[in-house]
Amino acid sequence: MQQLADLNNLLTEFYDKMSSWEQAVVKETQFSLAQVHTLEVLGSHGAMRMKELANRLGITTGTLTVQVDKLVKAGLIERHSLEGDRRSILVELTEAGHQVFQTHNVLHLQLTEDLTRHFTPEQQQALSEMLRKMNQEF
Repeated sequence: MQQLADLNNLLTEFYDKMSSWEQAVVKETQFSLAQVHTLEVLGSHGAMRMKELANRLGITTGTLTVQVDKLVKAGLIERHSLEGDRRSILVELTEAGHQVFQTHNVLHLQLTEDLTRHFTPEQQQALSEMLRKMNQEF
């Protein structure tokens, strides 16, 4: 039981530190954290339907629509109707959206490198496997 409590405390501390770092990085842009996360998912996974994007972000399609409206207005995302299914909307990054994604992704890669610089390749692999399993639980 103590081991689980310790793990809980470590995960909470890591989440808090990661959130603070993310807020500080995004604060320097004109975008909200939620908007940047939307760009990250599309930049990492490519164009997708609104429903799939909402599921990946863990938000409702209504909430996502507000985000996407702002990102379309900013010229970072485009919407497309899908042939044969007028109810489904495909969203994808524009060239400007890709640039914002790339800039933010470089910061994430640098943070990952900084956090794991003292890890052996085997430790990095083990961490990747554990995080992958944890992500699957969501």
